[in-house]
Order: sequence, then structure tokens, then C-alpha cells
Amino acid sequence: MSTRNPFEELERFFERMSRQFDETAHIWEPDIPGFVRQYEPVAIDVVERDDEFVVAVDLPGFEREDVSIKVTDHTLRIQAEHEERFDEERDRFVRHERRHESVDRSIGLPSEVDPETVTAKMKNGVLTVTLPRVAMENERQIDIE
Repeated sequence: MSTRNPFEELERFFERMSRQFDETAHIWEPDIPGFVRQYEPVAIDVVERDDEFVVAVDLPGFEREDVSIKVTDHTLRIQAEHEERFDEERDRFVRHERRHESVDRSIGLPSEVDPETVTAKMKNGVLTVTLPRVAMENERQIDIE
């Protein structure tokens, strides 16, 4: 018999709330000139394969060195921070919309993964993280004495 995480349903609930908040965050953005929204939703796909999960994250404008990835047996956390730099004395902006951006997302995984064998690559602003599953031991019958 496999052990079950009693907090899985709670984790799924918070993940659903987070997605719904991401989808509606633009509604509360004030129409104030110069206002910069602190939180931008990030598009994430999670694909389940036989022996691994593959997570694709859109991070346009971010470089590899801007991104931090942390993984536990049931959670993937992606943090990224990027700031556009310019020379205030040389550059005279007519309009300036490029700014400091940060991303902080945690993704609950449906089953345990091996943190030691996780790999990541980034190409054209898309981060791809491959998370091999932990091999589940075969279920075995226990005889009662």
C-alpha cells in the first residue's frame, strides 16, 4: 500500500486559486500613468510522461543567469529577476515601458520526483525543466502472523 500525502488536496486547491488569481490580476490594475504592476502571470505547461514530468515556462526577456530553479520531491519553484538597464545621461526616452520584472511560481507535482536528476535548459525565452519520477517500489502483500 502506498502512502498518501494528506495535504495533496489542499495543495491542489491553492494551485487552482493561484491560477485564478493570475488569470484575473489584470482586472485590478489601476489606470494610472507610470503604474507598474508587480506581478505578471507566467504561462506554464506541465506534461506527464511515463517516467518523468516536463515543465515548460515562458520567460521572454530573461537570460539563464536570471533564473533560479529549486525542487523538492513534490514541488518545483521557479524564480527569475531581470532589470533593463539604461544610461540616464545618454538616453532620452520619449516613452519608457521596459522595466524590472520578477517571477516567482511554485508548481505542485502529482507524484514524487528525484531532485538529484532534474535537468533544465533555456532556449528562445522558454525554460524547459525535466523532472524524472522516483521509481515506485512494487506493492507487496504483507502476511499477518
